[in-house]
Amino acid sequence: MPMSSYEVVRRAVEFATPDRLPIRFATLGLSDTHNVNWNQIGTGDHALRETLDEWGCTWTRSEVANMGQVTGHPLANWRSLDDYRWPDPDDPAFYAGMAARFAGSDGKYITTGIFMLLFERMHALHGFESTLRDLFLERERIERLADRIVEIDLGIIDNIGRRFPGQIHGFSFTDDWGTERSGFISERLWDDFFKPRYKRLFDAMHSHGWHVWMHSCGKIDAYIDSLIEAGVNVLNLQQPRVFGSIEQFGRRFAGRVCLESLCDIQHTLPFASDDEIREEARLLTRSWGTAAGGFVLSDYGDGQAIGVPLEKKQVMLDAFIAADRWAAAARGSA
Repeated sequence: MPMSSYEVVRRAVEFATPDRLPIRFATLGLSDTHNVNWNQIGTGDHALRETLDEWGCTWTRSEVANMGQVTGHPLANWRSLDDYRWPDPDDPAFYAGMAARFAGSDGKYITTGIFMLLFERMHALHGFESTLRDLFLERERIERLADRIVEIDLGIIDNIGRRFPGQIHGFSFTDDWGTERSGFISERLWDDFFKPRYKRLFDAMHSHGWHVWMHSCGKIDAYIDSLIEAGVNVLNLQQPRVFGSIEQFGRRFAGRVCLESLCDIQHTLPFASDDEIREEARLLTRSWGTAAGGFVLSDYGDGQAIGVPLEKKQVMLDAFIAADRWAAAARGSA
């Protein structure tokens, strides 16, 4: 009997030999996971030119369809810190209606999460350059900011865990950590400031029985060893070409953390031929996965923003299914 979607994803994450490739491809109506959101505003209504999130950050969008960017930072000036009204993680309104969102999740791996967990939330509140600068110049204040964010995140994690014990399998979040050339800060500073705070958050997620799923853009390989040590289970990396050699990256990290990816969203999907997409799909499944699992195919949802039509995504999906080494192994052992 084929494994359920839940079992396929769980086994891939835990390197317990799934019987096929786990897929998260909602754009084409195919996903082994089901996300249950709490009532976070996040980036807000993308049809509006400007929105506010629950932290009071202003999101602004241009005429190009995308999620926009933060242009209003409520804690840009440290003088605002004492009077700032923090979100209340115990507010019942955050979780109202959440139970109904489990509908349609039968047999699937269920996720929830927080958009902009720590670093992204820090610079959304205080400004990107200011946050990097004040890691050195205003250490006491920047620690106060980071620790308050962590406390709110822990409150949300605890509330969701208490409300839905045993019903959720993975907790996902975003924190972009790099450019296409390197990470934003040194490994030493990252380990000193961020690693213990991530570990505290990951420990809380694990305490509810959840896997930890992290999305991060950019060349973040300098931080991956520390993220693994802190307890991350799945890394969503949508620019596999940014690391240079896909094979070399796989030799370094495959088997140590589950890698969630797709053909490169900047270099391959928008510009490569169908045959090049097929070759990269084969390369990723072989290099970033292991015989025991450790790889998840995950679509980049905003195809319009990167110039990728659905037809091209279908080519990629078909290519990964054709390259599915786990299904082939299961058929061979049947």
